[in-house]
Amino acid sequence: MERTRISSGTEWESRVGYSRAVRTGPHVHVSGTTATDDDGEIVHEGDAYNQTLRAITNVRTALERADASLEDVVRTRLFVTDIERWEAVGDAHAEAFEEIRPATSMVEVNQLVDPELLVEIEATAIVTDDIEP
Repeated sequence: MERTRISSGTEWESRVGYSRAVRTGPHVHVSGTTATDDDGEIVHEGDAYNQTLRAITNVRTALERADASLEDVVRTRLFVTDIERWEAVGDAHAEAFEEIRPATSMVEVNQLVDPELLVEIEATAIVTDDIEP
């Protein structure tokens, strides 16, 4: 099966040896994604809600580059550095995924790669247009 690798061009991908997303057939797996801008700079310091929205925007961009969309997402994983902020993270996730409602988990972690990061999101999508009836 053909494997398509999607890169955002950040230094981390080559340094750590991963792709922003990988598509095999109808399946798209998006790596842990954070609240960074187009230059790779962290945005919305201290704001879990807006960091979550920005991370989802970055997930959306990776999906689109893999010919998929948020509507194709069947699973998300939310890694948060402070579970007390679950409502802000959850509200942003609910706003972005409204009727899509993927399976999800939210897990508190000790820290992410930078202390300014409050949330990291992984996503799995299945592009149903590719599935034979």
